[in-house]
Amino acid sequence: MNTVTVPEPRTAAALAARRRKTEAALERVHQTVAGLRREKAQVSVAAVARRADVSRTFLYDNPEARAAVAAAMAQAGERQSRMLAEQDDEREATWRERALNAEEALKAAHTEILSQRSRIGELLGQIRDLEAEWTQEAVQRITTENTTLKQRIRQLTADNRTLEERLQAARSNLRFQDRRIADLEARLTTPG
Repeated sequence: MNTVTVPEPRTAAALAARRRKTEAALERVHQTVAGLRREKAQVSVAAVARRADVSRTFLYDNPEARAAVAAAMAQAGERQSRMLAEQDDEREATWRERALNAEEALKAAHTEILSQRSRIGELLGQIRDLEAEWTQEAVQRITTENTTLKQRIRQLTADNRTLEERLQAARSNLRFQDRRIADLEARLTTPG
């Protein structure tokens, strides 16, 4: 004998009411997720549960609700990681440009110092070669020129030191930015 159990009318009504309540809750979840995406607000289980007026347990237990929240969180994470990557790229480009400019200025200062030293050497050689033939005025003029060149070397040496300090600072900042980028990438790849 084949017996089929027919649910009692009360049980069937309760099941239908529960199904309608679940469908309404799912609709609120979908609307809440869409609203959070529009607002570009952070999507989390707590935020969706609060706004959709459902329990966190419902969001974890119901496969459709869990999938909707997980998809929204994944999309928000990708958007945030793109924004962070773009910001970090801009910062890194700025620091790299500063470091390259400082290196270029440092090279120019070294070249100028070498040029000035060479010029001083030539002038000192001329003084020695012609010292016997020169008048006191000529000796005075060359001495003044020599003093001026020495002051110029001191100035260029100070400028060189300043540029080296700036270069070290720029390199330090670049290392800091690289560590920060690595840190942010690590945070983005680890599940929260």
